[in-house]
Amino acid sequence: MLLTLAWRNLWRQKRRTIITASALALALLLSLVMRSIQEGSYSANIENIARLSTGLIQLQHPLFEENKSINKLLPGSLEFINEVNNNPHIQTVLPRINSFALAAYGTNSKGVMIIGIMPDAENSYSQLADKLIAGSYLTEADNRAKSTKVLITQGLAKQLEVKLGDEVILYGQGYHGQTAAGIYHVQGILQFAMKELNNQLIYMPLKTAQQFYGTGDQVTSWVLHTRSAALIGETVRDLQAFYQHRVKVRDWTELLPDVAQQVQLDRAGGLFLMYLLYGIVGFALFATLLMMTLERQREFAVMLATGMKRSKLLKLLTIESLFIALLGLTVGLLITLPIIVYLSFYPIQLSGETAKLMLEMGYLPVIPVLLEPYLFLHQVIIVLFLLLLSLVYPLWSIYKLDIVKALKGGVNAG
Repeated sequence: MLLTLAWRNLWRQKRRTIITASALALALLLSLVMRSIQEGSYSANIENIARLSTGLIQLQHPLFEENKSINKLLPGSLEFINEVNNNPHIQTVLPRINSFALAAYGTNSKGVMIIGIMPDAENSYSQLADKLIAGSYLTEADNRAKSTKVLITQGLAKQLEVKLGDEVILYGQGYHGQTAAGIYHVQGILQFAMKELNNQLIYMPLKTAQQFYGTGDQVTSWVLHTRSAALIGETVRDLQAFYQHRVKVRDWTELLPDVAQQVQLDRAGGLFLMYLLYGIVGFALFATLLMMTLERQREFAVMLATGMKRSKLLKLLTIESLFIALLGLTVGLLITLPIIVYLSFYPIQLSGETAKLMLEMGYLPVIPVLLEPYLFLHQVIIVLFLLLLSLVYPLWSIYKLDIVKALKGGVNAG
């Protein structure tokens, strides 16, 4: 009975109901599109940066992060990483050697970061070969033979005045105090858009790096990539529970704190705009519910005088308000969902200087859109919260309604 009565009451003022529901639908459309584009951009940027540097997750020795010591290593065996390979959330697993050395050529020298990689697997993951501006990429044959071929970044090559085919001397501290020293041939030159990467990296085959530092089959880290960013938290918890204190499982927010902070600041700005939009819509919703209450005080007084319980009257108004919210949500989702689905498969293509700049940075020249259920769920929760907040005063006024005064006021007003 209450549902039928509430639905009929809703359409006694069709224009007001339609306007209020349309405002909710428009707010839902704008906020969902904005949030999907915003989160899509974050996901794309994080993934690109992670692929070129740390990965989304790393397994490290528990003490490695303190001073990046080459003595704090993990086994490089398949037995050690078997649990990771069996995890359905993980898409990519890569072993790496990351450590420091001094690079010298002629009279020039500079501190560098050495990264030992599995050439083919690394290229499949980060498309490293696409960053080559001169020379050729490393091969698996180079890795098996422990060759002396290395790749050097463009900024570092300029600082050392190194060209293709030149021999670079690397000197550093190896495993357990060993002297790490060797002469390596520049096989290729890489160019990264990020200055901090372009000025300090030298890539060499994993076996070559292990030989250089004397680590045997051990590695400094295992780089992992999940099938989606939404699975990172669950995957980290599962792996940490399995490895316990033997291994430190770190996600990209720990590995790239500067990037994480930038994302948080930008996300806060987007959320502020979204809440501002919902605040405006919330006032409209509150005004509608308040008008519904004030205009119908005599009606409510008559219902109470004829024996209707106040609790049922409060339920009636709540159901009417819920119908308005559900109507706005339904219309908004029916309009928004096809738009976001389409944009997630066919994102907006950028052109001109913006597209050129993005390609130079290693990004696709598109506006990515994230299609995730939690984004929709968040908007629904916000709308329902606005509804409950807007209902507080109208319901309180009905609860305290004086039947006699309301009936007299209704008669006098007539």
